[in-house]
Amino acid sequence: MSTLVLDVEPTAVEVSVTDDELTVRLADGRRISVPLAWYPRLLNATRDERMHWQLLGEGYAIEWPDLDEHIGIEGLLAGRPSGENSQSLKRWLDSRRSKQ
Repeated sequence: MSTLVLDVEPTAVEVSVTDDELTVRLADGRRISVPLAWYPRLLNATRDERMHWQLLGEGYAIEWPDLDEHIGIEGLLAGRPSGENSQSLKRWLDSRRSKQ
């Protein structure tokens, strides 16, 4: 198994979310896009919730505080989707329904 070794920690400077895709622009000029299906909380969020994000630190991760979702830039580059298990997601979805 190989290990990802980075010379410089990648950092995000801009984030956009559509109904289908999460796109992040990195400080070095690259853009990375991944299917929104990789992140079920974002997939099930409202447009306003998706737009309410903030960068953590110097951009090493993105946080959606209303969704309790955190995505690290290194994980995006490594192609790692959400590790949330189905039971946790179900509890989260149930809690959203009970608030409506």
